[in-house]
Amino acid sequence: MIKNTIYFFFFVLMLSACKFGSKTSDPTLRDFTFEPVKGIRYQEVKRRFKNGLSFNGEGFMQKPSWIIEVVKEDTMSAWSPQKQRMQKFYMQYDHGNVYNFAAEFFKVKHISKDSLVFQRIQVDGRVIAADLRSDVNMTFYAQDYIKNKLKTSAADLQKPTKADTAFIEKRSARVNSNSDSAFAATDPVQFIPKSKIVRVEKISTVDRANNRTEAYDYMFPQYIIRIDRAYKDFAYQVAAVVDFQGGIHVKTIYNVLPENAEAKKKVAQGIADIYVRNLFNVAPGTTLGIPHNSEITLTIIGKVIKRP
Repeated sequence: MIKNTIYFFFFVLMLSACKFGSKTSDPTLRDFTFEPVKGIRYQEVKRRFKNGLSFNGEGFMQKPSWIIEVVKEDTMSAWSPQKQRMQKFYMQYDHGNVYNFAAEFFKVKHISKDSLVFQRIQVDGRVIAADLRSDVNMTFYAQDYIKNKLKTSAADLQKPTKADTAFIEKRSARVNSNSDSAFAATDPVQFIPKSKIVRVEKISTVDRANNRTEAYDYMFPQYIIRIDRAYKDFAYQVAAVVDFQGGIHVKTIYNVLPENAEAKKKVAQGIADIYVRNLFNVAPGTTLGIPHNSEITLTIIGKVIKRP
């Protein structure tokens, strides 16, 4: 009797595994198939957090940019900005309505000949992360639908909304009232030289091999300022808030001993006030054209004139 029960248990397990395997390999057993939309080219027109906005509180902006087309049930074609052409990717069904292609996981929330809605998600060990990384909805419209039914362009549909503008205005007013507060500016701070004795370089940290996109350059902007004819040789790296009027407020100084940090911070602040503010026009960071406090990493290097 016990042996028969064990055989029956293993039979049920095998049957369940076969059913799951069939569902994974046979698209007709899933909630939907991509067959009805095969060959339709879609363009992403909006990318929103769950609150319906393109921005989060840190200033990160979701920018719609994808162009996709279903080639067949297991193949998705997507536009490659680097190669300037559509590139095919294997589309792997994972579970539920979750698919993987182009090294990203997506949960399909809506599918029709006019539009698609995907939730871009972060999967860690086959578990969907319940945080900001999975809080993104991407809406695609068919290019034919945009042109012939909506009679507009993808570029117009991709523009920030009035709600986005209202959010940035409110967020800016809040941080601008406190020089210690800031959020990332989509158009970062600019240092415009007024003298030939200074140079500035904005450092790019884009690394596509490690999924470090252009967003890192505005979320965490880094600059090197070089000053010739300084009163002495010096080099300081600091975290600073550049306020909405271009004022520089040093928050943290790096690469110094803790017991020297406060004194060195005051020196760095003096260099920012005397050298940087007088030798550069400092344009504050802006988002949607609205100036606001933003944080930067700034390295200031001074070289004294070497006399013969």
